[in-house]
Amino acid sequence: MYTDYVELIGLVAGTLTTLAFIPQIMKVHKKRSARDLSGLWMFGFFLGIMLWLIYGIMDSSLPIILSNGALFCLGILLGVLKVRYDGIRTKR
Repeated sequence: MYTDYVELIGLVAGTLTTLAFIPQIMKVHKKRSARDLSGLWMFGFFLGIMLWLIYGIMDSSLPIILSNGALFCLGILLGVLKVRYDGIRTKR
């Protein structure tokens, strides 16, 4: 029974944190700009998601796998939008 509550808390937490990411994607798409998003932040966030996903798979944790799998997809989408709208910039 305790495990059921732990799993439920994990699923709710993963759902909320994943859903919280969606307004940012919508804002980038609506503005057609992601200039306000740091490339370094995006890289670190995406790397962290990948590591959490690997950890979840290794630990067979469904909440971690589902939430970070969804965030992985959303992170790719955000990266695609950043490149599409802002291109890849280098310092001059």
